[in-house]
Amino acid sequence: MEKQIKKYFHDELTPSEKLEFLRKVESDDELQKQFIECKNMYALLSVSHIVDNGQESRKAYIRFHQVVRKRKIRRIMLKTAGYAAMVALLIICTHMITIRYFSKPLISDTTNTLFVPAGQRVNLTLHDGTNVWLNAQTKLTYPSVFNGNERRVTIEGEGYFDVAKDAGKPFIVNSQGVEMRVLGTKFNVYSYPSEGYVQASLIEGALHVYLSEGKSEGVLLKPDEQVTIIGDQMRQSNSNGEDRAGNDAEKLNSATEMCVGKITHRDYFLWKDGIYSFENELLINILKKLQLYYDVQIIVNDPSIFQWEYTGKFRQRDGIDEILRMIQHIHKFKIEKDEEKNIITLSKQHV
Repeated sequence: MEKQIKKYFHDELTPSEKLEFLRKVESDDELQKQFIECKNMYALLSVSHIVDNGQESRKAYIRFHQVVRKRKIRRIMLKTAGYAAMVALLIICTHMITIRYFSKPLISDTTNTLFVPAGQRVNLTLHDGTNVWLNAQTKLTYPSVFNGNERRVTIEGEGYFDVAKDAGKPFIVNSQGVEMRVLGTKFNVYSYPSEGYVQASLIEGALHVYLSEGKSEGVLLKPDEQVTIIGDQMRQSNSNGEDRAGNDAEKLNSATEMCVGKITHRDYFLWKDGIYSFENELLINILKKLQLYYDVQIIVNDPSIFQWEYTGKFRQRDGIDEILRMIQHIHKFKIEKDEEKNIITLSKQHV
């Protein structure tokens, strides 16, 4: 069974083999425990630079299992050597162990919270086979096992979901009072609390987006469509023409508008592959995203810089300093950085 676990995380199982394996995990407590340990370990590995090197990730994974196997063998030898002495103790403690075991919560009731640090991204597979990519500064809350008649997770930040199909258990993503309901599809969620809005973009399948309080309402998206839910505070900021790059907006208590439109820039979703893509994007919007992704404060002395447009692609691992230098080749501005306060100041360079 250990081989199947490794094949699952290395994506070496066919869809039917995956489904059969996940059913075994759900019915076998010991296998379920091993699966959860390996899944959490794999998610932690993906936070580091290893995520960009498949061969190194595989080696690290194999080394991890070799250590686990050696420890198991060592424990078996110790138990065998001291078996006679332990029999009496086991008999005495059986009742106490039984009570303690059944008083613990089931593994399937465990809720996990994963936070992705600035400048990183994570890819993980949930219990049902759903694949999730998480962008920098994103928090995902999800159960170890999906019980009941639905699969529900909560996200703050940005995530790309490739949902495993299960007609009997709809998959629901909750974020800031907005819910996205699917059976099996691919879609992107952009929902950083500081931005004051939630945006859902559908790549494949169908997606029902609605407020948590009004399930019967909302919109049903088709492929290549996206919906933006705007809250009161966001609307007020736009009408006043204020710069929201450094402001923290309140969470959406109620939505006042749901705007549906076409996805105009498909390469934007390359972020899940470690590439930030911008097409005719205002510099103010680029700077706001860079603040989120790299957890820095950017101050602009000359507001006219905000109206510059830029088209280009950057690798996430290049870092914000390199990205700003690349933009600087097209638009001339000065860059000053305060390492201690984590502040970057941009000012227009007069030629």
